[in-house]
Amino acid sequence: MTARAARDDLGLTVAVPREVRRIVSIVPSLTETVASSGGAERLVAVTDWCTHPAEVVGGITRIGGTKNPDVAAIVALKPDLVIANEEENRSADLDALRAAGLAVWVTAPDTVSAAVTSLGRLLAVCGLADGGRSWYRDVVAAWPVDEAPAARRRAVTFIWRRPWMVLGRSTFAGDLLSRLGLDNVYGAHAHRYPAVDVAEVRQRGVDLIVLPDEPYSFSTTDGPEAFVGWEVPVALVSGRHLTWYGPSLAEAREVLSAQLAAAESA
Repeated sequence: MTARAARDDLGLTVAVPREVRRIVSIVPSLTETVASSGGAERLVAVTDWCTHPAEVVGGITRIGGTKNPDVAAIVALKPDLVIANEEENRSADLDALRAAGLAVWVTAPDTVSAAVTSLGRLLAVCGLADGGRSWYRDVVAAWPVDEAPAARRRAVTFIWRRPWMVLGRSTFAGDLLSRLGLDNVYGAHAHRYPAVDVAEVRQRGVDLIVLPDEPYSFSTTDGPEAFVGWEVPVALVSGRHLTWYGPSLAEAREVLSAQLAAAESA
């Protein structure tokens, strides 16, 4: 099968087959993107963490996690394309897949606008632009490039516990929350996901604490109790809508806005 040269989000040239019929996805949000765009039958394998759309991905072969995919199993499946993410997947695994002769397409958005562009490029490369047209149009409408800033509040968003870790600089989730009016108090940190001391966080004078249910599964019984006495609202939010870029972005603004508002009005 002939191939065409295309550049992924890293600027790397990828020899993509003219017809992409067999796809391995090692990123949950990209699995959702392909499956929701008429490409479910092209997915020959996904990760253990790929959960959406539930009615579609349940019977697809699993090849491990995002950080520990079974490289040999992926190679044996002879996919036309492996879709991955710079942040979620290890470079060593991606290099091993490339060394085995596979076409590897890597996404790397760090803003909502970059995600919209990245998704459009991915759909085109996979030959799924027509199938994804409806949800992609909704995503573009939900996140206009030139939207007016919302009312600002100082916030901290935790992503892990033991140790406590937060959103730092230049993250997709941080940019998304900024569009909803939240100024990340760690937005200028040297690291993207710094480990922090909770006592130091308190000294920063935050107006809101955000706790998503992934990657760490913060819940009503694990997380909020650490901030008792702070007199600061604690918002438990959908990690999928905060961190996944794909069809879920079409409803992310509405879902997250409602969750933030509920915490701030409690």
